[in-house]
Amino acid sequence: MELEPKKFYRFLSPRPAVLLTTIDADKNINAAPFSFVMPVSMDPPLIAVSIGIKQATLSDIRNTREFVINVPSEAILDRFWACSQERTPGMDQLRKAGFTEVPSAKVLAPSVQECSVWFECFLEFEKELGDHILVVGRVVNLTVKDEVIGKDGNLDLKKAASLMHSTGQKFAVAEREMTPKPLTNSK
Repeated sequence: MELEPKKFYRFLSPRPAVLLTTIDADKNINAAPFSFVMPVSMDPPLIAVSIGIKQATLSDIRNTREFVINVPSEAILDRFWACSQERTPGMDQLRKAGFTEVPSAKVLAPSVQECSVWFECFLEFEKELGDHILVVGRVVNLTVKDEVIGKDGNLDLKKAASLMHSTGQKFAVAEREMTPKPLTNSK
């Protein structure tokens, strides 16, 4: 079945779902869910988020030049989704959704205690791409809850139960790892 090319992102899923926290010029906290997110460099450590041009999150990042990417789990899906509601001036989205803010180590924007991984970022650069702005942040601090770190030093998918976004209000959880087997040369 051939579909409209603009629907491509629906079939590039599920994608990691994250909660971006920022602060505005008046130090009000903004928390918004995103799934257009990916690592773009290991050295230096850079991560990219694609943000709609008119979103408050983008304005906050432009003003403060920093943000936190919080990685949520399945256990907090309802509160995570509550943060997608439109923000009114002065509204504390974290408290309204029942989240606990904790001070970040290197940026002013808070981290979300109920999440399991936190990437504190300084804005490296931005690039307009169609109806979104690609925001690239330099990871200046990485914090991970001990209980979600596996024996190999990586994220334990089952324990983390990280949210993956499909489309709209549909989510999945990544819980299973696989290792490819070597192909045999059969003639």
